[in-house]
Amino acid sequence: MRLNEIGSPAGANRKTKRRGRGSGSGHGKTSCRGHKGALARTGTATRPGFEGGQMPLIRRLPKRGFNSRFKEEFQAVNIESLNRFEKGSTVGPDELKKAGLVGSLSSPVKILGDGKLTKSITIKAHAFSKNAAEKLAAAGATIERIKC
Repeated sequence: MRLNEIGSPAGANRKTKRRGRGSGSGHGKTSCRGHKGALARTGTATRPGFEGGQMPLIRRLPKRGFNSRFKEEFQAVNIESLNRFEKGSTVGPDELKKAGLVGSLSSPVKILGDGKLTKSITIKAHAFSKNAAEKLAAAGATIERIKC
């Protein structure tokens, strides 16, 4: 077998549809466009969401509130779950990820004040609740804020 003998398998290359070349082309008088209407004309296309004059779904549904494009979603970690780390250890987002307490390193971490901390550890996070900061200080833990 040589390179010049290799061909495409049967049916791989189909003829292009030659529209607008009369009824003998196999696409009829109207070139597969139907009769009249906007879609039969050239240069006409409906915009996304257009429903032919009917009130579009996006306008029929009620809208409430405001969604900020710049809202920052924090990953919450409670103080109670920090007891699993050893005394004197430094706990940051990497350690929290390894322990399965946070999902990803791309989102900021916030420590919340639910529960009690029994060990003194160093905690690095992007944010701390007021209650959590008080409880951590009472337990002898060190707080380090990371920039978002």
